[in-house]
Amino acid sequence: MQAGWSGPPYDPFQLAQHLKVRAIPSENISDAQITQAADGRFQIEFNPNRPRGRVRYSVAHELAHTIFPDCGEVVRHRLARQEQKGDEWQLEMLCNIGAAEFLMPVGSFDALKKQVTDIDQLLRLRSEFDVSMEALLLRVIRLTEQPCAMFTASRREDGATKGRYQLDYTVSSRSWPVKLTSGTPLPKTKSLPEITAIGFTAKADEGWPEPAGQVHVECVGIAPYPSRSYPRVVGMVRPLAAPTATTAGIEFIKGDATQPRGEGRRILAHVVNDKTALWGAGFGLAVRKKWPQVQTTFQNWAAAERDNLRLGKVFMSAVDQQTTAFQMICQHGYGPSPKPRIRYSALRSCLEQLAQFAVEQRASVHMPRIGSGYAGGAWGLIGQLIDETLCARGLRVTVYDLPESPGQFNPKQSSLFDRRA
Repeated sequence: MQAGWSGPPYDPFQLAQHLKVRAIPSENISDAQITQAADGRFQIEFNPNRPRGRVRYSVAHELAHTIFPDCGEVVRHRLARQEQKGDEWQLEMLCNIGAAEFLMPVGSFDALKKQVTDIDQLLRLRSEFDVSMEALLLRVIRLTEQPCAMFTASRREDGATKGRYQLDYTVSSRSWPVKLTSGTPLPKTKSLPEITAIGFTAKADEGWPEPAGQVHVECVGIAPYPSRSYPRVVGMVRPLAAPTATTAGIEFIKGDATQPRGEGRRILAHVVNDKTALWGAGFGLAVRKKWPQVQTTFQNWAAAERDNLRLGKVFMSAVDQQTTAFQMICQHGYGPSPKPRIRYSALRSCLEQLAQFAVEQRASVHMPRIGSGYAGGAWGLIGQLIDETLCARGLRVTVYDLPESPGQFNPKQSSLFDRRA
């Protein structure tokens, strides 16, 4: 995204070009496969005759394989769960999740958080975003506040359980952390046998294996595995008796982040740059003016070792008995720039370290709209990163916005693709 990748829809072929991976159409391939050429470059062969959404998802799936160091060792094909060897299904599931992340990147679809899990509405969204149903469901399940899980299942076409369905994999929302093992056979359900063709939908209340129990299922048929007659089934499942637990989320308030509210231990987090240890603008300057000792302690730490002032590093120091200042180095340089100075991968790394520290301290987290001021980042993406790293672990996060006065300078990037300085 920092290099200019834009959407939606997000083009996996453009991403492949950016990663220097060749994409070659071939009618001899069932879906897609990735191989490594003699020059060391990867190339993806894909079947252009498959449905458009399927092609995009398959290419993205193969790109996800390049994340893993053994990508060039063997050509992997998409197989039914029972045909996969050893732990192959785990790698394939990770690449499915990776494909969904490529096609529907974090921070780009925040409105899906409030979407209902109705299969008809999801089908409309699939067309709108030009993605496969599997990719859409994987993104929705990461965002939704509803207690539910997405699943894929396939029909056994031989053996003692012929005609029965088994789970290929499931991914649960954070408000319903139910784990159903890959390969779990499903009972004779009402819904899944009705999916006899791609695009057919079904809805039913039925009993699933524990710990799911009595659930409501909505599902749709998608392309079958190679050499298989019946379509695979993807869908959403939610408990008929909804759990009472609620999910944590960011609380936005008008106020001054240098005056964090609430009782108990508090962590005040903010973004700093990797070029100077002296905070001369933005929220860092406000921290420096209010707590000079925090600035001094940070400067001493940065000077102690050259590697300390590096993207992805964090530093913390006590403000008082209840409050800790937490610096996150995820802004590259400072001053005017034609592109955002925030580095999202470094930000995520810093937030993960912040989450671990907050859990250990049993502390709440407080911050301004980090990274979206002089760092030039997109709050839609930053907010989602905070949600996935902090809120998903049950941490209380409060974000402070100062009341804007007339003529106040607001350098925030309005979207991921606003490149103004």
